[in-house]
Amino acid sequence: MMPGLDTRSAPVIVAPLRSAIGTAGRSFAAHTVDALAAPVLAEVAAAVAPSGLPIDDVVVGNCMGPGGDLARVAALRAGLGTSVPGVTVDRQCGSGLDAVMQAAARVGARQGELFLAGGAESASTAPHRTWPETGERYARAPFAPEGIPDPDMGPAADRLAALRGISRERQDAWAARSHARAAAAQASGVFDSEIVAIAGVGRDDRPRASMDVTRLARFAPAFAADMSDTAELADPGTVTAGNSCGFSDGAAMMAVTTGRAARDLGLPSLRIVATAVTAGDPALPGIGAAPAARLALARAGLAPAGLGFVEITEAFAAQLLAVSDDLGLDESIISADGGAIALGHPWGASGAVLLVRLAARMFAADDPRPGLAACSIGGGQGIAMIVERTA
Repeated sequence: MMPGLDTRSAPVIVAPLRSAIGTAGRSFAAHTVDALAAPVLAEVAAAVAPSGLPIDDVVVGNCMGPGGDLARVAALRAGLGTSVPGVTVDRQCGSGLDAVMQAAARVGARQGELFLAGGAESASTAPHRTWPETGERYARAPFAPEGIPDPDMGPAADRLAALRGISRERQDAWAARSHARAAAAQASGVFDSEIVAIAGVGRDDRPRASMDVTRLARFAPAFAADMSDTAELADPGTVTAGNSCGFSDGAAMMAVTTGRAARDLGLPSLRIVATAVTAGDPALPGIGAAPAARLALARAGLAPAGLGFVEITEAFAAQLLAVSDDLGLDESIISADGGAIALGHPWGASGAVLLVRLAARMFAADDPRPGLAACSIGGGQGIAMIVERTA
């Protein structure tokens, strides 16, 4: 237990579950985002129903859905009842983690005792949008106003790699590690207990044991044309489709409640020790997880060496490695069963997926050290949470 932590009021996470993660256009191609969120919400609700506590709210992160308050729509679709409210959060790919953070803050403030929280995304069914002035389709909303740098995450990761001297070889090695570990975990059933099958799909689409460094070396740089102004930097144009994540569909949910309720339920739980949200240079969004993690560690009174488990969104190997270098992390404890490069990156769900994976690893290990979940976010933001296993 962290020194000085009041365990009576500290919120905890129980029943962390997720769907399989589908590559866009494949397993969940016909599933709307609420159709992905609802079955996972229903399973979490069933797990905590013996507490007898009413669900105070459902908080769901989402980036690209159709609007209309996804959380409320998914709660109704999950059969939670018309009296259960819902609110939707958008902090881009940190949305799912922020949703859990908001639920935890409300438990800590005694504004309720049981919340369901997480994130969901359907890249397959995200609506097409256009600017009314021109009729031009846009792929994403702006991360920053006109006059402030607003790069897409891919070119920004490439530039970050060049600035930090993170080589193509190192990125490919990390991507190969992600696939190898995820494929091994999948084959041995490590993911089975955390996945809620939807329409018979209970297996992640993307992990490939064959995706080794030799195969990854064949991929061409994905953003070389965007790197024309970085000739003075080392290794411009090193980010490829192989050392990046894929567009994905999926959902991850959990209950956030009090330590007392978790004990009454007899469920394993993670105590939320510290959280942080930070912001920095919009031109280098891929490093955003580092200052957020540093602040969360400071609030927890921890050094990076005190962590036993780390999950950081692997949107690009380049940005994960930059964050790891910046914090001085032990890379052996990061995404030990593979990350988003192998599993996929369902944007609004990804932060919650980190917590599901972190919980699975921590519950299975004989290691009392705390864990860190962190995301770098478009527009230069970062978000982080530190959790510890309860006795």
